[in-house]
Amino acid sequence: MLKKLSALCLLSLLVGCDNAKSIREICDENSQFCADLNTDSHCNTERADVILGRYAESKTPDDATKYKLLSAFHDYAKCVELAASIEHIKLKEKTTSRVNGHLTALKEINRLSKETRNSQYPHLLFYHWSRNGDEGAIQSLIAMDEKRELETSEFQYKLATYYTKFDSDLAIDKLYHALELNPAGNEAKPEIYTALTNMFYQMEEHKLSYIWALVAKEAGVQNIDLAPLEYELTNQGKSLGELANLAADTLSRIEDGNFTSPR
Repeated sequence: MLKKLSALCLLSLLVGCDNAKSIREICDENSQFCADLNTDSHCNTERADVILGRYAESKTPDDATKYKLLSAFHDYAKCVELAASIEHIKLKEKTTSRVNGHLTALKEINRLSKETRNSQYPHLLFYHWSRNGDEGAIQSLIAMDEKRELETSEFQYKLATYYTKFDSDLAIDKLYHALELNPAGNEAKPEIYTALTNMFYQMEEHKLSYIWALVAKEAGVQNIDLAPLEYELTNQGKSLGELANLAADTLSRIEDGNFTSPR
């Protein structure tokens, strides 16, 4: 319940939590935010986020709000598309409402994409590059980064995904910087660990690849296959125990907010 109330406070963008409206209140007072979505119990969380996002946009139609709504519609579209493929044998109208909800999501994604095409909001710039291949958007982000306007772990990771395609060294620098910016007590994005593992492996830096694979595994990443790396390192006469200690120390420094790039 507390988690739900917190979400309402965050997404509604009202003057305070005490004034946050419930989903039912929003739908009763603004049926247009709810009527074209699925009406059964599938995708309840995603549907609620869309309704809250639509209500927030009606009150504060800025780029940040539109980005949150755009993200909510993508999550909803993914969920309701799967639900729509499950035909309800007894109640055909349930299947129909899911299809309608999916069509609504696609229409709204298209609307929001067009409305934010020229936005300079960083999250939207990355969205338009990653989703639509907008080179102008990624160049705007790079310019912001050069002026140190994107000093967050999230954005350094996002930039790394861009550089990975053609500059491995710069991508690794961005991944390291993302870890430097990770706040104490905050779990770093696990994709950072797997990206470092894979990139160092491709560069045949087996020791570094192994260390980051251990960090990833300790951080909870599943399906990490250590055997090929352990085979290579053992043949090279490396001490796996020493590398395990380095990995444990690295993860500890990341979790404490004290990681420093070794480069």
